[in-house]
Amino acid sequence: MKVLHLSDIHLGSGFSHGRINPETGLNTRLEDFVATLGRCIDRALSEPVDLVLFGGDAFPDATPPPYIQQAFARQFHRLVEAQIPTVLLVGNHDQHSQGAGGASLCIYRTLGVPNVIVGDRLDTYTINTKNGAVQVITLPWLTRSTLLTRPETEGLSMTEVGQLLLDRLRVALEGEIRKLNPDLPTVLLAHLMTDTANYGAEKFLAVGKGFTIPLSFLTRECFNYVALGHVHKHQVLCENPFVVYPGSIERVDFSEEKEDKGFVLVELDGHSTTVEFCPLPVRSFRTIEIDLSEKKDPQAALIRALKPELIENAVVRLNYQIRPEQLDHLDDARIHKALELAHSYTIQSELTNNLSRSRLPELGVGSTIAPFDALKAYLSNREDLRELEEPILEAARRLLAQQEPLVEVVLAEELEPAQTQLRLL
Repeated sequence: MKVLHLSDIHLGSGFSHGRINPETGLNTRLEDFVATLGRCIDRALSEPVDLVLFGGDAFPDATPPPYIQQAFARQFHRLVEAQIPTVLLVGNHDQHSQGAGGASLCIYRTLGVPNVIVGDRLDTYTINTKNGAVQVITLPWLTRSTLLTRPETEGLSMTEVGQLLLDRLRVALEGEIRKLNPDLPTVLLAHLMTDTANYGAEKFLAVGKGFTIPLSFLTRECFNYVALGHVHKHQVLCENPFVVYPGSIERVDFSEEKEDKGFVLVELDGHSTTVEFCPLPVRSFRTIEIDLSEKKDPQAALIRALKPELIENAVVRLNYQIRPEQLDHLDDARIHKALELAHSYTIQSELTNNLSRSRLPELGVGSTIAPFDALKAYLSNREDLRELEEPILEAARRLLAQQEPLVEVVLAEELEPAQTQLRLL
């Protein structure tokens, strides 16, 4: 039995990294997300798979605009036409009012879409596929808020509420496990954060405060495969049974710049399970950082950094540091021209003060130098302190000789030269 496991589509996010397509009137990043989702469905149809499991977070929030809902529905309708059963799990972004007011995906159950199951509660479904039956336990995103209104939580800390919720989840999950048919393969489909997972962008995008669930909750012998959602970075947490985050299918922001995106193909064969991560050809994100403050020709150095093979069709973030007196050497028009190859780009410049930068090799990391010699080397590189050099050195001599200093010098590294203070004791 073949299963396609994908998660965290977030259709409708990342618009700030795109632009309007004049031919369609749509944001190009929306078109990217739809095309990538289409590739996932293409693979499900071409295999063909027996079951598709979606691990939650279809949209950025529970109230997506109609045209985004339509784009999502159009892709999953292809599975309906092919009679491939699909389970849509509710994630934290799919919940309305943190789970109290329904979920964006529940419309598919309300409409009675054939072969589509919406997992918005802990429940067990026996699904008949072309290659036999499979049991799927759905565990949607849980939050402490589900208990905070209960009388038994009054006066408890958030940690204690979380522990109470874990205790109840343990009992409820055990109840579902006891109802399982041991002769059928079983998959746990859950949207959660485990205590061993590596965080990604989801910690910044979180809607509603959840809590971590111990991996031991999931590694039960009765599970042939544990399909997870919520974490955007693909990772295999355990191999007996397989506990897998497929990750998000597209890059949401620059925090996912170096992550591979894709889905997972799972093959259930009796008591053995094989897992294959399938990377997707998604749009590149590139951060280009360059320090121009020591460059004789900052313009040429900046243009050289914008290599066409790096920035073409990519979402680019250019960050550079430059001294105020170098600004006249930059041609903004030429920089924007060089960046035209990018899909979209942002430019952020940072003005630096060379006086606050240690350029002396004798003061570098790992060097050994006497304190007084270090001070002399430092002062020799501070034109703004030239007139104060002798009083400062004299004060240093007295300090090193354990005598009372005549003056206290406050060197404000990040301040303007005029703000360096000399105070009499």
